[in-house]
Amino acid sequence: MISDATTGVIEQMMTTLLADNPDYFLVEIKTNPANNIKVFLDADAGVSIDKCVKYNRALYKQIEESGIFPEGDFSLEVSSPGLDEPLKLKRQYSKNTGRNVEVLLHDGSKVEGKLLAVNDADIQVEEVKGKNKKKEVVEHTIRIDNIKTTKIQIQF
Repeated sequence: MISDATTGVIEQMMTTLLADNPDYFLVEIKTNPANNIKVFLDADAGVSIDKCVKYNRALYKQIEESGIFPEGDFSLEVSSPGLDEPLKLKRQYSKNTGRNVEVLLHDGSKVEGKLLAVNDADIQVEEVKGKNKKKEVVEHTIRIDNIKTTKIQIQF
């Protein structure tokens, strides 16, 4: 089992590696009892596979050299959060402004629409209800602390 302290050390290593590329940022580190470490990165202009490979190699080397896993019994994955992963950081909301989202609130209600704006306290989502002559556009201001999850909605 990976301790919170170990996760903190890995987070600091990753933050240091990202310092030379301010477009990239750390979203989350997930671990499991089998010492599998998943590092999720995002970038303002999108994450490239080449960058994931580069950061994976550099972080793997640092973890190995640090000795935090003396037996070398860990695995590491560095990737961008998939579309099925909820948005976690304000920077992710800003990056996805203009896209359709599904916002689940703590009270269980749901708002679907276009993400219009983001600030420190809330987000604005434009919801379109009905069609043709009955079409109604409703703009919602949702406090960030009322949001349980926000996911990007794929449009086909």
